Parts: sequence; structure tokens; C-alpha cells
Amino acid sequence: MHTGSTTEHTERKPGRTAGGTADLSAQLRGMWAAVAGSWGDQAAYLDARGAVVGERMLELSRPQPGERVLELACGPGGLGLAAARRVAPGGQVVLSDVVAEMTSIAATRAAALGLGNVTTCELDLERIDQPDGSYDVVLCREGLMLVPDPARAAREIWRVLRPGGRAALAVWGPRDRNPWLGAMFDAVSAQVGAPVPPPGIPGPFSLHDAGRLAGLLGEAGLSDVSVKEVSVPLRAASFEDWWSRGSTLAGPLARRLASLPPDAVEAIRAHARAAVSVYEAAGGLEIPGVALLAGGRRADAPRTC
Repeated sequence: MHTGSTTEHTERKPGRTAGGTADLSAQLRGMWAAVAGSWGDQAAYLDARGAVVGERMLELSRPQPGERVLELACGPGGLGLAAARRVAPGGQVVLSDVVAEMTSIAATRAAALGLGNVTTCELDLERIDQPDGSYDVVLCREGLMLVPDPARAAREIWRVLRPGGRAALAVWGPRDRNPWLGAMFDAVSAQVGAPVPPPGIPGPFSLHDAGRLAGLLGEAGLSDVSVKEVSVPLRAASFEDWWSRGSTLAGPLARRLASLPPDAVEAIRAHARAAVSVYEAAGGLEIPGVALLAGGRRADAPRTC
């Protein structure tokens, strides 16, 4: 894992050893590296899927010409690429992810668009290897919820912001209000008799509580913290369209499905098909989804760690 360049926090969560944290981080890296190819193949779809939340994040953080922007957990980099246009001329955007396989995809996309103000690097949210106060804006869409210690990651986001800098983050809301993904997880859990994601693995709904999310950001030192719900239904042309994308893009799900025999996978598909049949609409499926959009800024006064 990367080491913070200036500020290093050494506290651990109760019951979690340094070795255990390292093992979990390595496991998570491997999981996301394994699905990076699918994320690259589906980059245009992911841009469209995240367009509403991404636009709201940019409105909230207000990147301006000449400013420096860091996108964390960038995946194919669609959000940061949109920010790059807003900070031109004179501004810069750094697209980062915990695995190089993702940043390679983002770099290729930036080059194809001719965005000369975009660079990429591999960064860990919990130890952001960048100097203190080096960014005007930090963006993180659907990443904070997937780290073992989100409180530490929030402190790191505060640290790399300049005084007056803005952060905009998005995570998924409650599982029962996001059946577009929850139905897949539930179908796998019913078949294997164990929860998905497994205990100890941070999952997409781990920060579903708006109060907890606001608390994490406030305790990290951010001021003017706000958390709002954003409706983000998923529309798919068919069950097959929904299933094929979701089952290859969701890291914990893709790994689990790959380990199962074909008959078990078919049973899971049947369970999932029944669950989402209630969302059939003209032209396919329209499945509810809710994201939490959070923002805050680093106050001018230094924070005492």
C-alpha cells in the first residue's frame, strides 16, 4: 500500500492487525484488477450510468480553470475526464485508482480525447501518496464505500485538499433501495448459503447511512458537509442485458460466480430473473437505485490531528 507523503495515521480498527489489513488490501486489489478488462470494455456504459451523479458532483465541487483536481477510485476515468474540460485552460486532473489496470484504461481514454491536462497514477484511498494541500478539488465516485477503513480515507482526502478546497463523493444508498445490484447479491447468497459480499469485505452498501457518511467527513475535518439522495434507476433492454453487465462489473460478484459450477450459476440467474421481473417496463427493465451525494470543503484554518 502507498504511504502518505507527510501525514501518517497509525491507529487500527479494533481487532484488525496490520497483517490482516495488508492481506485484505491485497485481496481487494486482486479482485478489482480481475474485472478491470470488463470495466474498460463497458466504459461508455459506465459513463452513461454515472452521468447524473457525476454532473451533480461537478456542480457541487465547482472545478474552475487553472485548478488541480484529483479523482480517486477512477475506474475508466469518466468523471475526471469531464472535470478536465472544466479546469482548462491551465488546470490539471490526476486520475487515480488502487490498481494500475484501471489507470491504464483511463490514460488510454484521456489520450484518445486529446486531453493533455490529464495524468494518471496508482493511489490507495487510505494512504494517498500525494503532498499535503496539493489539490483544489477531490472527487471520489463509488470508491469510499469499498475501502477497509473509510474514516482514514476521509482524513486523507482532507489532507490533500488545499485550504478552501472542495470534495465531492458518491456512494450507494441502502441495499433494499438498490435492487439493481442487491437482487444479484441476494440471488447468490440464497444459492451458496452465505452473504455476498462475505463478512469483512467492504461492499457497495457499506456507507448506506447518510448520517454515518456525514459524520465520517465531518470527523475528518471537512466543513459545510452535506449529504443528499440522488435517484439513479437502472434501465436495461432486457434481463440478459442487466445480468451480463452486472455480473461482470461487480468485483465481489464476478469472482464468486466464476468459482461456481454452471448449474449453480443457472439457479442464481433464475432467482435473479424472478426478483427483477417486477420491474419490467416498456422496452425492458427499470430498476430503482439511490445514491448518496456528499460534499464538503477544507476550511482555511489548519486542522489539528
